[in-house]
Amino acid sequence: MDRRTFSGLALGSALVGPGLSEALAQAKPGPKVLRYAFPVAETGFDPVQVSDTYSRTVTDHIFEGLYQYDYLARPYKVKPCLADGMPEVSEDFRTWTIRLKRGVFFAQDAAFKGQRREVVAQDFVYAFKRYYDPKTKSPNFPTLREAGILGLEALREAALKSQRFDYDAPVEGLQALDSHTLRIKLAAPRPRFLYYLAAGDIYGAVAREVVEHYGDNIMAHPVGTGPFKLVIWRRGSLIVLERNPDYREAYFDAEPNADDEEGQAWLKQLKGRRLPIIDRVEVSIIEESQPRWLAFLNRQFDLVAVPLEFSSVAVPQGRLAPNLAKQGVRLGRQLLPDRVLYYFNMEDPVVGGYTPERVALRRAIGLATDLAAEIRLVRRDQAIPAQTMVAPYTWGYDPKLKTENSDYDLARAKALLDLYGWTDRDGDGWREQPDGSPLVLEYASQPDAISRSMDEVWKKNMDALGIRVDIKLGKWPEQLKAARAGKLQIWLLAYTATNPDVQDALDILFGPSSGAQNLARFKLDAYDEVCRRMQALPDGPERLALLRQAQKLVLAYAPHKYTVHRIANDLTHRHLVGYRRPAFGRQFWHYVDIEPKAADRT
Repeated sequence: MDRRTFSGLALGSALVGPGLSEALAQAKPGPKVLRYAFPVAETGFDPVQVSDTYSRTVTDHIFEGLYQYDYLARPYKVKPCLADGMPEVSEDFRTWTIRLKRGVFFAQDAAFKGQRREVVAQDFVYAFKRYYDPKTKSPNFPTLREAGILGLEALREAALKSQRFDYDAPVEGLQALDSHTLRIKLAAPRPRFLYYLAAGDIYGAVAREVVEHYGDNIMAHPVGTGPFKLVIWRRGSLIVLERNPDYREAYFDAEPNADDEEGQAWLKQLKGRRLPIIDRVEVSIIEESQPRWLAFLNRQFDLVAVPLEFSSVAVPQGRLAPNLAKQGVRLGRQLLPDRVLYYFNMEDPVVGGYTPERVALRRAIGLATDLAAEIRLVRRDQAIPAQTMVAPYTWGYDPKLKTENSDYDLARAKALLDLYGWTDRDGDGWREQPDGSPLVLEYASQPDAISRSMDEVWKKNMDALGIRVDIKLGKWPEQLKAARAGKLQIWLLAYTATNPDVQDALDILFGPSSGAQNLARFKLDAYDEVCRRMQALPDGPERLALLRQAQKLVLAYAPHKYTVHRIANDLTHRHLVGYRRPAFGRQFWHYVDIEPKAADRT
C-alpha cells in the first residue's frame, strides 16, 4: 500500500468520526467470488438434455450423484457423495444396491410450495427414467441404454406407441426398496457401472415436482442438492451461481498421493473447512481469446486456461513466465484426458458411406492433414499427436502406440485418390468426384481467432491435395444443434473423458448413439458388437484385445480423424487457493478459497 492511499484512509477515518470508523473496521468481509470465463456458450442446465462441457460444468455444481471423484487423488478415486457408503454389488455385476444419506435436501424452490424437500431413492428412479422418455430427446440416452437397466426399454417402447411416458409404472431394474435404498438391476454384467453413478452432472438427483413445475423451461431452472444454485442466467453472456443455503453439512477432505506436494499443501490448508468455501461464482462467456487473457492480467478473472495465442508469452518452453511468477501467479500444466477430432458425417452423399471410394476419400483427407504443422503453428506446441480415440489416463491408453492416424503423407494421399477416381477431370486444378460431379468439402467452424487459424491450416492441407473447401461459420451451440440434426458434413471438436474408462470414447461411434453422442452417424455391426462385448468384460487382456480390434476398425473406415491430445496451462492468481483441474468430472468451485486480494497488489 503506498503512502497516498494510507493518507487518504486516515483522513477519511477522521472525517467520519471514531464511532463510525470503529464500525467500519469491524464490518464483515465481502463475499468470496470466483470469476472466470467460458470460451464457448452453454446450452442449458437440465441434466438430461445437456452434453457439452460448459453446461455440464455448471450442472456438476448444482446437482449431485450417488458418488463422486476425490478432488485431489490422482489418477482418481471414487467415493460416496449422496450415497451412504459404497454400493453392494452382486458377483455378476448385475445388481447394485445403494443406500442414501438421510437429511439431504434440495435447494429451496417455488416448485416445493414452501416445504423443505428431502432427497429420497425415488428421485434417482425418476432421474434415470427421464432418459428413456422420448420427449426429452436426451443425447446421453444411448449411453445409458447400453447399461441395460431392466424394464426401462419396455417402458420406452410403450411411450413411443402411446405418446405418453408412464413415470409411475414400476420396472424391475429400478426400484426404491424404501425411502433411502435404491436397487438397480442390469440385463448384463457391467463391472464399471459405478462410473455412471459418479456422473452427478447428468445422473444426479432430480425432483419430479421441479420438472413438472417448469415444463419446457426446465433448462433455465436447475434445482439440485449441490453446493450452488443458479441466480442469474443471461444466455451466452453471463452465468451466476451463489452458495446454496440448504447444502448439507460437508467439509473439505481429500486423499492426494503421498508424493504430491501441491495436493498435500492444499489438504493441509483446507482440510475441515465447511463447503462450499466461497459464496458466489460468476462465469462470463468470452469467445475471443484476447479479452479473456487481458481480463486475467487485469485481475478481473481469478483463473484462466491460457489461450493458445498467448502460450509462448505465458509459458515459454512449458515454464511460467518470470514476470507472471513475480506477481504470484501459479501454473497448473497437464496433458488432458481428451481427444480432438474431425468427424465425417457418414450419411453425407460426398464424404459418407462405406464403399471403397468413400473410405479412400476420408483416409486421404486424414493422410493430407499435417498434424505437426497444426501443433507447431496453431497449438504452439501445447498438444501431442493422437493415435486413436483413447484419451490419456483412461483405460487402454498406450503412450507408445503408433498408428497411421498420425501420419502425414501427401504423396500417398494423392495416390489413394487417383486410384479410386477422385481426379481432376477438367484440368482446373481441383479434383472431381468419381462420377465427374464437383467435389467441395463443407467444413463447419466457429468465428473465433483459434478456429480461424485452424481453418487456414486445414484449408492449406486440402488445397495441396487438390480439394476445394467451403467453410461454414456459426456459433458453437448452433453448430452442435446442426450436427445433431445431421446437417454438418465435417466438423472439428473435442471430447474430454468424463470417467477413467474407455467406453465413453467408443460410444461416440456406437451405432445406436447415431445423432446423439455419435455425431458422425457411424454404423458398423462389427464395431457395435465389439463395444457391447467390452461393456460386459472386466478389465484385462481379453477386453484390451477387443479395444485394439475397435481401434483398427475405426482406422480402417475413418469416420473420425483424430488430431491431438491437448495440454492445458491453467493460471491462477495467488488469492485463489486450492485450484486443481479435476482429473475426471468438473467439480472444483466448492473446493477452492478466495483470500483477500490486497496481497496481489504488493
